[in-house]
Amino acid sequence: MAAAFWYQQQQAAVVVRLLVQLAASLMLLQIMSSSSRCPTVGLVSGLDTIAFDDGFSPLFGEANMERSPDGRTVRLTLNRYSGSGFISSHYYHHGFFSAAIRLPSDHTAGVVVAFYLSNGDVFDKSHDELDFEFLGNRRRHEWRLQTNVYGNGSTDRGREERYLMPFDPTAEARRFSILWSSRAVIFYVDGVPIREVPRSPAMGGDYPSKPMAVYATIWDGSTWATDNGRYKVNYKRGPFTADFSDLVLRGCPAASAAGTHLHLQLQPDRHPDDRCAGAEFELMTADYAIMTPRKRMDMRRWRQRQMLYTVCYDTNRYPAPFPECDVNMAERHKFWEWGESKVVRPRVRGRSSSARRRSPPPQLVSLQQAD
Repeated sequence: MAAAFWYQQQQAAVVVRLLVQLAASLMLLQIMSSSSRCPTVGLVSGLDTIAFDDGFSPLFGEANMERSPDGRTVRLTLNRYSGSGFISSHYYHHGFFSAAIRLPSDHTAGVVVAFYLSNGDVFDKSHDELDFEFLGNRRRHEWRLQTNVYGNGSTDRGREERYLMPFDPTAEARRFSILWSSRAVIFYVDGVPIREVPRSPAMGGDYPSKPMAVYATIWDGSTWATDNGRYKVNYKRGPFTADFSDLVLRGCPAASAAGTHLHLQLQPDRHPDDRCAGAEFELMTADYAIMTPRKRMDMRRWRQRQMLYTVCYDTNRYPAPFPECDVNMAERHKFWEWGESKVVRPRVRGRSSSARRRSPPPQLVSLQQAD
């Protein structure tokens, strides 16, 4: 009798565990489904989004990668064993690349989420790169957003900027986009341009010019990402997940031979400008690429309110500003000589304004020291 009762209890426990697992799976599907709907914020009209399999493939940590049933949302996870990431199926000669991204919540110190263009897998010492990097933080502290522009391995002449975001990027997906042409690089947040890097002859090889692939990753940046590495990833607070959806790939693919992967895809075309001239013209005449006076005003307002650091005012690193910098002397006085803003300050959620006023200002560190 006792044995039969024990057996019934065991069977009931198995049923309960299965029900819990089923409920968790249904909750995940619901979250990922809602994530794929929210990202329409900031989506530029006329741009088609694609399913993951139509333009991307896993890069690393495939066990930490999940896809929604419709294949249009990908969840990347960082745990104590691995991060994860994916890469576009092609490299591109210029284009417009976009994703709606929702970041991990709660305590995310040391966590880095990235959406970027690069050819570093092939050109180890002379790679080009355009980055959105999202830098995690302690609980109740804000994520930082960083943009980077590197050309021909110019990481020792890094063109970095850092910002706060005027919204909670963990509450719902937000759209982040990169336009890269032969004339300029423009970064967008929810359709608003936040940074423009016009090409200048004085930049020389520092302007990205070789074909690049599109990447999305989540990884452990404990050595530098949060307060210069002071706060590390705490895996007891994980796993950490980031959702990518409404993916946009609009560009001229680099020529490649059938069956090749990285190396041949990046062999320079004899006349890439001729082959991609039509795509470049279409790209630069699209509404989102034309920087109207209104867009420039929106960009300046965004930067005034959100920018924590700009390389253009970091005279400690570069006594003379880069040629593409639009230096405004009135604005210049709002930044310290190491490029940090005197007026834009990180906020702590859940604290009163009086408590914030009593708190000492954070120690400011240049990106050269941080990185």
